[in-house]
Amino acid sequence: MSDNFEVRVVWPADETQKMPPDPAFSRNNWLAAPGKPEIAGSSPVAFGGDPKRYNPEELLMLALSECHLLTYLAMTAKRKIKVVHYDDRTTGQLGKNAAGKMQVMEVVLHPRVTVAKGTDLEEARALHARAHEACFVGNSVNFVVRNEPEIVEQ
Repeated sequence: MSDNFEVRVVWPADETQKMPPDPAFSRNNWLAAPGKPEIAGSSPVAFGGDPKRYNPEELLMLALSECHLLTYLAMTAKRKIKVVHYDDRTTGQLGKNAAGKMQVMEVVLHPRVTVAKGTDLEEARALHARAHEACFVGNSVNFVVRNEPEIVEQ
């Protein structure tokens, strides 16, 4: 399988925003992919960004969370497990690696999955481990991604 993807990042987001060399230059930008709505991007607030816009760290965590969701749903569909609701509160931590460079150190997925009454809860939980191993995005990063699922019946 070989899929190719294309995205764009456009800066400045607004021609009236502050520009370098001004140290308060705007970090605001637009993220897009062909045929899709634009997403407002910036840097984290700690690095001069706009708190109302997505930053790269959040987008990375969202990609990991969504990849796990979609992989998990595909697996539950094959096993005929009825998933009623899925809500993941993912957390991440920045820090310095052994070389002293800033990087994402760890991301923890906290999916809370509601399944139909009568579902084999152990099988539903076990599929999280399989989805975690199969997630394309999770397999592409060089930091720890943990998965701490909770399964409940409706």
